[in-house]
Amino acid sequence: MRILFVAAGSLATVFALAPVATAARNAGHAVIMAANDDVIPAITGVGLPAFSVSSLPIGHFVNTDRSGRPVEIPTVPEEQIPFTGRWFGRMAAAWLDPLSELARDWRPDVIVGGTMSYAAGLLAARLGIPYVRHAWDAIEATAIDRGAVEELEPELAELGLEWLPEPELFIDVCPPSLRPPESHPAKRTMGIRWVPVNGQRQLEPWMLARSERPRLCLTTGSRVAHDVGDHDIRRRSYEFLRSQAVALMELDIDLVVAAPDKVGEALRAEVPGVRAGWVPLDVLAPTCDVIVHHGGGTTSLTAMTAAVPQVAIPQGAVQNLGAQRLSRYGAAITFFGTDGSPEAIVDACREILGDSSYADRARALSREIAELAPPSQAVDAIAELV
Repeated sequence: MRILFVAAGSLATVFALAPVATAARNAGHAVIMAANDDVIPAITGVGLPAFSVSSLPIGHFVNTDRSGRPVEIPTVPEEQIPFTGRWFGRMAAAWLDPLSELARDWRPDVIVGGTMSYAAGLLAARLGIPYVRHAWDAIEATAIDRGAVEELEPELAELGLEWLPEPELFIDVCPPSLRPPESHPAKRTMGIRWVPVNGQRQLEPWMLARSERPRLCLTTGSRVAHDVGDHDIRRRSYEFLRSQAVALMELDIDLVVAAPDKVGEALRAEVPGVRAGWVPLDVLAPTCDVIVHHGGGTTSLTAMTAAVPQVAIPQGAVQNLGAQRLSRYGAAITFFGTDGSPEAIVDACREILGDSSYADRARALSREIAELAPPSQAVDAIAELV
């Protein structure tokens, strides 16, 4: 069986698909993962064959329309959700023809696309082969889809469709207690275990063992990376890390800032005593007592898997709903908008460290995740479609 996986322009979209893609390859199936130039190293870095369909970075589709005119990112949270769908739709439209050329040469039997990899469904409909939608995280995309439909109206009309193609299978990675009431439309849904994937490095002993003091991890995922996102996002992410690290050092904790090495070097110069640099989060998370992060879906699920309470500061309306459900469950404290001052986040960390109920709820979510099917069973389900 030949399976074409379609990521969508960022490291997180690659890492979320990697467990099923790797399981498929280990089972003897032929696998290719397609994406843009920026994230090809992430695909090859986890040992998967990679194919580039665009030299344009993700920021191009966020900031410009199809004709190349600049667009403004909405400041009103309610408008950010359909806006997100529109720029993912623009990316899908740009990728569809290159993906079709790849398919003519390689002839996949099935297409697997991430939550908002809309080109995957369009390509499968164009080829008349099964389409599988694979969740990236615990964040629902139903409202985002509406924006994508508006943007992709010409492509959908060409296929005789008024809405996005319905997948034969939806692979869900959200633990049952946090699943949204409105499920993704699909002919069949299966839940699988979240398996954290991220870039690796040579480990140091301190990364593997719990500290004598409570360990707190601070991260903004790939947002602060020197080669991902636009300059303004990187600048804001770095300032968040710096100001928060300074504030958190007042606690009696072992503070680790998980960030690219260049960022870590700058932080160590400004914040004496902090551990900062590239640390694989899948290795570090089980040694942590709290993880403070930007609301990213993959970071949040990695913390859940490791049974670690969280302090989440979502960076937009898209992440808000998932973060709210996590807080209502009792495994996190969430701040929205300007509420997340350094002082408030320090107080939240102090509360979590002093109240064992947060850790209890985090352990309950981790048990739920562990009881879900492994990625290999998703491969079996995909094979049944073919």
